[in-house]
Amino acid sequence: MTTEPLDPDDTFDLGDGLAVSRLGFGAMRLTGEDVIGTPADERAARSVLRRAVDLGVDFVDTADSYGPGVNERLIGEELDAGDDVVVASKAGLLRNRDGDWIPHGDPDFLRNQVLCSLDRLSTDSIDLYQLHRPDPEVPFEESVHAFAEMKDAGQIDRVGLSNVSVDQLETAREVVEIATVQNRYDVGNRGEEDVLRACEGYDIGFIPWGPMYAVEEGGVAEVLEAVADEHDDTTPRQVALAWLLERSDVTLPIPGTSSVEHLESNVTASRLELTDDDVAKLDGIDPQS
Repeated sequence: MTTEPLDPDDTFDLGDGLAVSRLGFGAMRLTGEDVIGTPADERAARSVLRRAVDLGVDFVDTADSYGPGVNERLIGEELDAGDDVVVASKAGLLRNRDGDWIPHGDPDFLRNQVLCSLDRLSTDSIDLYQLHRPDPEVPFEESVHAFAEMKDAGQIDRVGLSNVSVDQLETAREVVEIATVQNRYDVGNRGEEDVLRACEGYDIGFIPWGPMYAVEEGGVAEVLEAVADEHDDTTPRQVALAWLLERSDVTLPIPGTSSVEHLESNVTASRLELTDDDVAKLDGIDPQS
């Protein structure tokens, strides 16, 4: 079966007229096990990225900590200006030998990391650079100011945040214009609903990470399966993605995969039209938080 590309009209403006497809691609899985080191099959990883572009995906999310560094470099080598893809990266998390994710929001560290990201991505300016997570050991405003300085220096075009509260979003907006917020959010976990609604109010893109995390959980899987059964050749995972796209005009899901087959399935989900009854069933799921 041929996979239809993304609808070119289903886009979101990140600011300054830069429109991206609302269904993006999270490149984190194009690394080694536990998001450390190189992919087991680098050629296959590159083919997934290339297929995403071929299907109209023009928004790719990565981070300096994926690999670390491996993911950014693969994207920088595989994509070029002719692909017309918006690349979003992040800084502010360290990886240790055990694979732990450690917040590190020191301004000097962040200023150094953007130089590394620029080099790996083979670009003079990063389309969207995000603070990966606030560091409880560093005043939040200091980390945000570092990103504002990167923007003023022309190293990044837009500033994003990740894993923040509404209060932190408000604080950041007093320092620099915020283009996106990336928090965990999915059909079974809506603890960041207030952040999503704040993003709606400010017309800020909301990037729900982990869009598939709850699809097999009790109380969620059954509803997804019931809705999927109402549509031909549809999977519960596709329903979960379609719900996120339906949930708000500012949502920008970035499902990640290392499989071309799964990628094509995700793209197909963008064209799934949920009925009012479908949405009511999915909205009625009792989320974890």
